[in-house]
Amino acid sequence: MDRIYTAEATATGARTGEVASSDGRLEAQLSRPSEMGGDGGPGTNPEQLFAAGYAACFHSAMRFGLEELGLGPSALDGSSVTARVHFLRGSPGDFGLAVDLSARLPRLDEEQARQLMEKTHTVCPYSRATAGNVEVVLHVVPTSSAA
Repeated sequence: MDRIYTAEATATGARTGEVASSDGRLEAQLSRPSEMGGDGGPGTNPEQLFAAGYAACFHSAMRFGLEELGLGPSALDGSSVTARVHFLRGSPGDFGLAVDLSARLPRLDEEQARQLMEKTHTVCPYSRATAGNVEVVLHVVPTSSAA
């Protein structure tokens, strides 16, 4: 594969420091969540940043599954993807992540939405990067009616 874009960010101060992108577009203070023994301060954390990136990437990648399913771009109108990243702890020093991806696809019926989620999971760069390393569970959020 050819590299078409490189994002660069630097962290200082670990989970209670800050992160910044090399182009200055992202600067964020970090705080350790109270559930992880921190003060639960006002900053974000690596899991939130990963969740935001995964949700945005997955939602964008959905467009590649539409044609295969015989759907047009308008099928994504009003849609959203939510990523919940879970920080896991096993024995001391044994940590991991798990992800729940939930898609709200009001223009699709439940079967179409499930098929699109499964197809997207095979092409999304985040899904491909985590395959075999992070448990990812796909969820279709029920909508009142599909158009």
